Amino acid sequence: MNIGLYFGSFNPVHHGHLIIAKFMTENTALDQVWFVVSPQNPFKVSAALLNEYHRLHLVRVAIEGENELKAVDIEFHLPRPSYTIDTLAYLEEKYPQHAFSIIMGSDSFQNLPKWKNADIIMNRYRLFIYIRPGFEVKSPQPENITLVEAPLLQISATYIRNLIKEGKSVRYLVPEDVRKEIENNNYYK
Repeated sequence: MNIGLYFGSFNPVHHGHLIIAKFMTENTALDQVWFVVSPQNPFKVSAALLNEYHRLHLVRVAIEGENELKAVDIEFHLPRPSYTIDTLAYLEEKYPQHAFSIIMGSDSFQNLPKWKNADIIMNRYRLFIYIRPGFEVKSPQPENITLVEAPLLQISATYIRNLIKEGKSVRYLVPEDVRKEIENNNYYK
């Protein structure tokens, strides 16, 4: 099976993430998209993160009933901070029957040279890059890189967290069940 790995903090998961994941399963050769919830991204401050198990739960709530989408806690059991290359090695060993690709925005793609073992990632794995405004990718790219014009929402998890801190509504920015979970548990206040 062709699995697209969508790495992120998902702090919290929102409609923008879900639109990209669903677009990938509908418009590429990917059979499934796995949301890889990262407990600690080496480029982000972990103090600003909701507990990883809560974030994982919110992703599971968001994708309930979607057979092509899956939330995984693989990086919870690996050394921290989480490095994509280590996660890929672990997944290939645990699931040799699957082919793994990476889904990322063009902003992350521009930062890829800073990643651990970026050259191995660039040469060994298929990358599906969705274009974000202001982060254009020059063509042509190697054969293993697919540029995708996915529909984007101009929202961010930071924006959503700030609205919650200000006591404002996040309705329509996150799935309704995710909104209820956030409110019922006083997340991000």
